[in-house]
Amino acid sequence: MMESVMHGDKETTDMTRQGTRWMEYAACGLLLMVVGCGGAKKPPVARATAPPGTVGADTRGGGPNAGRSVAPPAPQSRIEMPVEPVREDQIAAGSLDDLNRQSPLLPAFFDYDASDISSEAQRALDADATQMRQHPSWVVTIEGHCDERGTAEYNLALGERRAVAARDYLVSVGIPAERLRTVSYGKEFPFDAGHTDAAYAKNRRAHLVITAQ
Repeated sequence: MMESVMHGDKETTDMTRQGTRWMEYAACGLLLMVVGCGGAKKPPVARATAPPGTVGADTRGGGPNAGRSVAPPAPQSRIEMPVEPVREDQIAAGSLDDLNRQSPLLPAFFDYDASDISSEAQRALDADATQMRQHPSWVVTIEGHCDERGTAEYNLALGERRAVAARDYLVSVGIPAERLRTVSYGKEFPFDAGHTDAAYAKNRRAHLVITAQ
């Protein structure tokens, strides 16, 4: 009877030891899983930086412009470059507004209180006639302008004489009259708002505008 009990106790003890070992194995495995998951180091987060030579880049960490180019301040002064001559492809492809901004047609200037075509005005109108021959679809309006001296009524009449004189000259060198229109603005729309002789000279003109192409 005692032997049976002893054997039974031994079997119970062996089973208890086996269960304890399995619990230890399970606990070790759980511990390894916890350590393996929670202890892994995260890769470092790359911080955006401006490429070498980037002008005005804000490289301060966390700044609103980090890694982004910032436009430099505008210069206080600008050097005016000479205007290039208008190319033929620009004339062909441009709209009316573009053409008139590029000014392919030259103004004819006049002396004080005069409407006759001077030699200088003839050279300008000859160049305009050449352009109009190269572009036979153009219709041109000739604006008569005056400086600010004199009454509005007088300058309207003077501006009309200047526009008509320029039109008549262009017709005399072969430009069809139906391609030319005239209008007088007198002193109402000066090209130079100054009150000097140089400003007055700029405003005494027949100004050519392309109104159809």
